[in-house]
Amino acid sequence: MQFLATSLLELITQTSTNLPPDVRAAMSLAAGGETAGTQSSQALDIILSNIDMAQEDEGPICQDTGMPTFVVHTPVGVNQLRIKSAIREAVAEATRRGKLRPNSVDSITGKNSGDNLGEETPVIHFEQWEQDEIEVRLILKGGGCENKNIQYSLPCSLDHLGRADRNLEGVRKCILHAVWQAQGQGCAPGAVGVCIGSDRAHGYDLAKLQLFRTLDDANPNPELAKLEAEIMEEANRLGVGAMGFGGKASLIGCKITAANRLPASFFISVAYDCWAFRRLGVRLDAATGAITSWLYRDPARKVERMARAEGFPLTGREVILEPPLTEAQMRALKVGDVVLVNGEMFTGRDNVHAYLMKNPPPVDMNGCVLYHCGPVMLKEGGRWAVKAAGPTTSSREEPYQADVIKRYGVRAVIGKGGMGSKTLAALQEFGAVYLNGIGGAAQYYARTVEEVVGVHLMEFGIPEAMWHIRVKGFAAIVTMDAHGNSLHADIEKATGEALAALQEA
Repeated sequence: MQFLATSLLELITQTSTNLPPDVRAAMSLAAGGETAGTQSSQALDIILSNIDMAQEDEGPICQDTGMPTFVVHTPVGVNQLRIKSAIREAVAEATRRGKLRPNSVDSITGKNSGDNLGEETPVIHFEQWEQDEIEVRLILKGGGCENKNIQYSLPCSLDHLGRADRNLEGVRKCILHAVWQAQGQGCAPGAVGVCIGSDRAHGYDLAKLQLFRTLDDANPNPELAKLEAEIMEEANRLGVGAMGFGGKASLIGCKITAANRLPASFFISVAYDCWAFRRLGVRLDAATGAITSWLYRDPARKVERMARAEGFPLTGREVILEPPLTEAQMRALKVGDVVLVNGEMFTGRDNVHAYLMKNPPPVDMNGCVLYHCGPVMLKEGGRWAVKAAGPTTSSREEPYQADVIKRYGVRAVIGKGGMGSKTLAALQEFGAVYLNGIGGAAQYYARTVEEVVGVHLMEFGIPEAMWHIRVKGFAAIVTMDAHGNSLHADIEKATGEALAALQEA
């Protein structure tokens, strides 16, 4: 199978960089149906531009390329060990080329392998079938939406919805609650794969497998088809909106399966995926490993542009921020302001924040902008180049953020999904703001980086290192200000009320 590794590398590259047609169509409908001029509409403009940029440059749509998960069907007698070896080879090469971010971390030592290979990574599921060709499907599901997966054990009590019983009405409540609890942290508008029943472990597996269905297909089970349609209609009445900014589009897909269960157990497993819904597949010649056909896409068909305008539509009312920032500048901002950052900033994720609790920073952070980002970086000509650089989910830094602001004088934090009450109090006390970037827009933000000035704490690995970058025209929205206001808290409250209104629908 001389072409096997090359074919798999092409599958990984296209999955990471080229959104499938059914997802493109769903996102186009979401953007077209949103109210013009709103924050959700602005977010969707950036998202559509980012989809175009990724496809044109063959760059990762989102910097978080997740834990690559392969589902492989092989004819009887095909050597699966050979295929597994080729998959690992292709994953390592795709990482070296910057199509995948190095995401495989040793759970004991905390060491990043650097090539996406490690114990049980990538994830590979093999099944035999009675067809002559090999089929390989791949899904790249990032950590932000992976963290919003959720499992329910019926009967249970749900916020705003009351009791959920062991019936399809209880299932409906659980799925709506799953969409609501994701808010902007899962990069809405998202999609959910759902399994009714099974056991805890296999239920999650079956839920994730539902994400391999196309968004426009029809469930062969009439009851489940009806439930999928109801969830789509009701979820989009919640008002979560793009990035959790409030709006009409909260969900672009709902796919449900059912499996037999134990008498004592009734689990509802929900796999939440973001708008950057990356999954593709190929059929391979079993003798040569060459691609015979693609699943989900037709490579002969020209890819249509998604963007309604070039990049972020400027109004002239944007606030220009040039670090180092002052307390007075931050207190002049309010929730809803759009800012453009020009100048230097630092990235910092989980490891950096934990480090700063016990150690002084390797840089002067007074007046700085701290960006929750784990970029894809490559060395080109001896210098680091940014290949993808969108925001990560900020809620993980809630245990640390207030202390970092207090100790080191950070004036602006950029991320996605918002933060909690402790951080909000620190913003108010010390005069700082939280800026929400557009999750998944890794190519859009990579193009704002003019220079990688330096890097610190590289021992944490590329995604977790502290990168020193210079940007121009970095767009974000103030969603938590220095006056105690939080758009995230407001939207969560409003959508909770909308969820409650669906209790007896």
